[in-house]
Amino acid sequence: MHDDPGPSEILAAATAFVRGELLSALPPDLAFKTRVLANALDLVARQIAGGAPQAQDEEANALAERIEQGAIALDDPALVAQLWAPPLAKIAVDQPTYASYRAEMDADPRRVSQG
Repeated sequence: MHDDPGPSEILAAATAFVRGELLSALPPDLAFKTRVLANALDLVARQIAGGAPQAQDEEANALAERIEQGAIALDDPALVAQLWAPPLAKIAVDQPTYASYRAEMDADPRRVSQG
């Protein structure tokens, strides 16, 4: 069984077609809607690349149990980093060019791998 191209490659090809060929051939009102479509395709591609939410939910539940049991202090730097990871990961998918997000990532690139 041949598995190529995968979902990411298919989305990339569709987005490239929409932006590279389709947009220039459309009247302005449809071109705008087509740019929205291309942005939606980019969003889906970033969601696919981001991984499974189920694993993140399991980690969050385990963390909540550790906090409840007193196994981790509320001011623990690892806890703070772990609590920041989900919203940063969401912004990385939804709005990766958001100025405040970019500034935070530029200030501390290690946070990118946590999100």
